[in-house]
Amino acid sequence: MRNSWWGVLFLVVIGGLIYLLDAALMPFIAGMILAYLADPLANRFQRWGMNRPFAVSSVFLVLLVVLVASLLILIPLLVQQLKQLGEAIPGIFNWVENTLAPQVQEWTGYDLTAELTNARETLVENWRDAGGYLAQALGQIGRSGMAFASWITYVALIPVVTFYLLLDWNRLLTNIANLVPRQWADDTFRLARRCDEVLSSFLRGQLLVMLCLGIIYAVGLTLMGLNFGLLIGFVSGLVSIVPFLGFIVGLVIALVVALFQYATWWAVLGVILVFSIGQMAESVILQPKLLGDKIGLHPVAVIFAVLAGGNLFGLTGVLLALPVAAVILVLLKEVKVRYQHSELYDEQNTDKHTPIIEVSSSHNDELGHHDGRESP
Repeated sequence: MRNSWWGVLFLVVIGGLIYLLDAALMPFIAGMILAYLADPLANRFQRWGMNRPFAVSSVFLVLLVVLVASLLILIPLLVQQLKQLGEAIPGIFNWVENTLAPQVQEWTGYDLTAELTNARETLVENWRDAGGYLAQALGQIGRSGMAFASWITYVALIPVVTFYLLLDWNRLLTNIANLVPRQWADDTFRLARRCDEVLSSFLRGQLLVMLCLGIIYAVGLTLMGLNFGLLIGFVSGLVSIVPFLGFIVGLVIALVVALFQYATWWAVLGVILVFSIGQMAESVILQPKLLGDKIGLHPVAVIFAVLAGGNLFGLTGVLLALPVAAVILVLLKEVKVRYQHSELYDEQNTDKHTPIIEVSSSHNDELGHHDGRESP
């Protein structure tokens, strides 16, 4: 019981520190997440014969090349399409008012004109307010130069923290493993591997799925000549963090743009074909290859974790939301299986014990096969 109270006190202290040091912790939390995501690549470079510093430097070189190439190619195209979208908004409203609204009223008897007028007034008002908010924000930045400089410093610290954490990642894990009480070691290492499996399946796997879906949608819509195809594909891939949400959002937007641009059913069929190909690729290739049969986080759990983390701890809470949700998920499964093997659940079968959770390998093998020595 005393150990339990010590654990509760430890969690309270950690939560209080996160709440008080929100902004200061941001680069360290972000660096830790990036180091976790990049560690398998650094380990692979080490297996190719590189030492750890050279492997970490190679990882940063690869990430830098990918980032620079993406910025040089995508940013100008996205900015251009955003500008075209702003110029096309008046035409879209006119098309909806003069073409779509009469058709909807003829088919359903519902008049869209009033709703369209309200939407236009709201958009204009918010657009005007957005300009005012931007001016206020720029003025606040000018008056609070120190705060702005602090945020620039925090952002600049992220790659530095990531580099040093990635450089000593294996050693840090070994040192943490040395601090675990020996009587808790087996359960701790098993649960740590399970948490790693959940996190890796969601973070690495889902991010790759999002990227691939965004590319499929963007290339398909661009090849069929749809306006804002790259922008729609980018947004669809980004919101695919929740299964089927990217498909629904992207399909609706693309259908509206296709009807406005071509006003033919062939364009509608082309859009449906592009998104159908994306869903087939996700179901047949992306999900099995990138996620496999690993247990990920439920979409509702993802949404709740991000919102709760942001409300409680701000930006740091958002960064910590998914790792904490993965740990809670693993612990809840552990409690469930222990309960099902307890006398309270089934007194007659208490002698029939089975393994609590099947253990699978991960990139942090030193947690499961710890020998007390520091990793090189």
